[in-house]
Amino acid sequence: MSMKTSSVEFKSRVKSELQNEFMRGAVSKAQETIQGRKNAVTDEMGNWEEWRSHGEEIRQHVLENLDYYLYELSENVAKRGGHVFFAKTAEEASTYIEEIAKKKNAKKVVKAKSMVTEEISLNQKLEGTGCKVIETDLGEYILQVDDHDPPSHIVVPALHKNKEQIRDVFAKKLNYTNTERPEELAWHARQVLREEYLTADIGITGCNFAVAETGSITLVTNEGNADLVAALPKTQIVVMGMERIVPTFDEMEVLVGMLTRSAVGQKLTSYVTTLTGPKEAGDVDGPEEFHLVIVDNGRSDILGGEFQSVLQCIRCAACVNVCPVYRQVGGHSYGSIYSGPIGAVLSPLLGGYDEFKELPYASTLCAACTDACPVKIPLHELLHKHRQVIVEREGKAPVSEKLIFKAFGLGAASPALYNIGSKMAPALTKPLSKGDKITKGVGLIKEWTDIRDFPAPTKERFRDWYKNRDKGGKS
Repeated sequence: MSMKTSSVEFKSRVKSELQNEFMRGAVSKAQETIQGRKNAVTDEMGNWEEWRSHGEEIRQHVLENLDYYLYELSENVAKRGGHVFFAKTAEEASTYIEEIAKKKNAKKVVKAKSMVTEEISLNQKLEGTGCKVIETDLGEYILQVDDHDPPSHIVVPALHKNKEQIRDVFAKKLNYTNTERPEELAWHARQVLREEYLTADIGITGCNFAVAETGSITLVTNEGNADLVAALPKTQIVVMGMERIVPTFDEMEVLVGMLTRSAVGQKLTSYVTTLTGPKEAGDVDGPEEFHLVIVDNGRSDILGGEFQSVLQCIRCAACVNVCPVYRQVGGHSYGSIYSGPIGAVLSPLLGGYDEFKELPYASTLCAACTDACPVKIPLHELLHKHRQVIVEREGKAPVSEKLIFKAFGLGAASPALYNIGSKMAPALTKPLSKGDKITKGVGLIKEWTDIRDFPAPTKERFRDWYKNRDKGGKS
């Protein structure tokens, strides 16, 4: 299984997305809007930095005691009549769910938004067996109807589409005849999806937080679709990353408040739902059968290592919403279901450097992502660490880059060579310069000079100025 969303080479994806003026405008507007709302609701909490430290403390405590909490969670789910399956790989997870669908002779599955099901390519697995899978989150549903267009944002998956594009997709695929007004589009989707809920054999959701103390699953949504997915089909399957646990409801309450504020700038989303196993006697709705699939898929390899802090992530996309690189290139440029700074750190860890070695370089290392993270993941430091690993341990730096830096190292280490090189630099760069700026680049600086100028070296070097600074009696 792969998290890749594109087979196109990274630089080609970036070049294409840079030409998408609508996408860039939509991303810019969304970042400004969400960030403004976030600032307003976090200010109301008093000292936000103390809350961030508390969130970090909770997440680090869970990761350091993950085996204990996973055992407690699984035991409490089982006590409530649920089934727990620990999946080491993405293939194991999707195959287990496929087997459930086959045993139930399921023909239709409704799903709530879930990044981890994207990660394990669950839809493709189920569809391969002839099972119809319907995404019920409006953004995910739009993308699914539009020939399975991949998400471009962790929280707002259809951010790259405008209402006119959505209207055209609905007209082509859903016999839609009304206008591009969002209210009419949403109403049409609601009417179509309502029938799907009522006739589905299985409901599948993700998990924002699992409460180890009670074996409960918490879903944080704004549309209410996850509640219908969990309540109406006879069989419910919850798929969660193994790190998405809190010890008790007290910690869940803290992290939910931080998630909603950081993700969409709300004190709380419209729905915060807690589900505990299959329905019991006296319950009016709920599944007759409940399965919890706990996915490893490389997470245990991250535990205890230099990248462990990335597992603190609560999938709020606060880092995405402040990233200057994401603002320019959009989510599809990353070629992964996880975009933005968190995607640039997580994707190489879960998907491997062979697939995602370019992503850690898609950053200015400005640390805006680290400052925005509600659980204090040092994202810019992890991106820098990835670069170090890629070059020093993996040996995946381009040959041209290795040769250039080796030559620079030799020159910089020799005073004589450095002196000669610095004297020749103005003449060598003159054909590329206009005035005091290099406007045309070659090699490593070409991508820079394609969109901005580079300072040209001057004839008077610093060492010349320093040597002559006192001549003529000047101090």
